[in-house]
Amino acid sequence: MKAVRECNNIVVKNSNINSDEFGWKSHHINIEDSTINSEYIFFDSSDVTINNLNFTGKYSFQYMENLTIDNSNLDTKDAFWHSKNVVVKNSLVKGEYLGWFSDGLTLINCKIIGTQPLCYCKNLKLINCTMEETDLSFEYSDVDADIKGNIMSIKNPKSGRIIADSIGEIIKEDSIMEDTCDIIIRNS
Repeated sequence: MKAVRECNNIVVKNSNINSDEFGWKSHHINIEDSTINSEYIFFDSSDVTINNLNFTGKYSFQYMENLTIDNSNLDTKDAFWHSKNVVVKNSLVKGEYLGWFSDGLTLINCKIIGTQPLCYCKNLKLINCTMEETDLSFEYSDVDADIKGNIMSIKNPKSGRIIADSIGEIIKEDSIMEDTCDIIIRNS
């Protein structure tokens, strides 16, 4: 079942939704206290606010613009690809290939789990986040990250600054990359 397609000014509260391709090309949506299972949720949508969502599904929030998520659990894959101006706060974000090709993705007080997160990003910010099982992170990204705890591995960040308590491995294998990303291990 496909629901909420090309809609405006939608409010969803206290709902349990199981819908493929939910919210495509829709605008001005508010989701609160709900559970959603969907693939390609909110594809090419804008101006969406989410609070207390339990989400399961793949290819979520792609090509979105102006999205805010707070106090949510996202179990997904390929989330936020090509998205612009997204803020995720106080949330668990679990899944492979998080945020690739995004511009203006900000994660605040989030727990991030999954392989190869946050690659090919522009204007990426992580504030007071933790990362688990996050190998090959930040490849070719412009990043400003403050990570509590360990990052499994970082690969070829493009520019910016990454601060963490510990880093398992720093991979700089691309000889054409400029070394303009500062990587700092706290208390070292």
